[in-house]
Amino acid sequence: MQRAAARVLRGARTPPARTRSATARAPPPRGLLYERHGEPAAVVQLKDLEVAELRDSDVHVKMLAAPINPADINMIQGTYAILSPLPAVGGNEGVGEVLEVGRRVTALKPGDWVIPAAAGVGDSVIQNAANSGVGQAVIQIAKASGIKTINVVRDRPDLPKLVERLMALGADHVITEEMLRKPEMKDIFKSIPKPRLALNCVGGKSTTEMLRHLQPKGTMVTYGGMAKQPVMVPVSTFIFRDVRLRGFWMTQWKKDHAQDQESLTSMMDALCQLIRRGQLTAPACTEVPLQDYKAALEATMKPFASSKQILLF
Repeated sequence: MQRAAARVLRGARTPPARTRSATARAPPPRGLLYERHGEPAAVVQLKDLEVAELRDSDVHVKMLAAPINPADINMIQGTYAILSPLPAVGGNEGVGEVLEVGRRVTALKPGDWVIPAAAGVGDSVIQNAANSGVGQAVIQIAKASGIKTINVVRDRPDLPKLVERLMALGADHVITEEMLRKPEMKDIFKSIPKPRLALNCVGGKSTTEMLRHLQPKGTMVTYGGMAKQPVMVPVSTFIFRDVRLRGFWMTQWKKDHAQDQESLTSMMDALCQLIRRGQLTAPACTEVPLQDYKAALEATMKPFASSKQILLF
């Protein structure tokens, strides 16, 4: 359970904190796992689970007690509105004890009792131009953070190859812009929640269609306009769903944070850690000698470019 997914039970009786060595000697954790949908007694099994490596902003929690709710039964049966990706551990509620915290976690400490702050499978992000350098980085950062991604790309002759490459980076879903308008989108949201964040660098119809899939009070951030078309927003999106639209320009962001070196350093340090762990890699690149700059410029301007041109001096 990550820090953002836990609330401390203030005033609860707190047992003595456990040491790292004591945790290491503990038997492997167990969970009620199901690998297919069906009647709970038939598909749920008690199995050993692997504990993820503790990262800087992570929290290791041992569940102490958990209720069996009707919604849990429905999720196991496969009849609930939102379903967890299989295999899954049953249950959404309970109380747990914090065993370990990452070095950046300050709100919790070993021995605290916590409850989940959010039920289900957590957050998701939707983005267009998912094969761009930014899009590929978003896929990897979200994967490392436990956030699901819905990645929109333009249809193209080599679409299966592109889908395979993005899935290998950690994408959960890769769809075309045409798919955004089809009823099959409902199938995606059976396994993951509707996104609270949309990232837009295209504009036009792609933007309008992504907005339809945002949660109420969700936010769309526009950082580019590759289609050279305006961002069109239905009035009902503002009135009835209170969706927020924001812009982002990296140059301005740097100016605004010029005096806040601590935040900038912290962000870069977090990205460097992902790179060192192999969780964040550079996008596909083509190295071009400086004297061949014209070829590099032409390649960059071609449609469906999937490789970033790198000039070598």
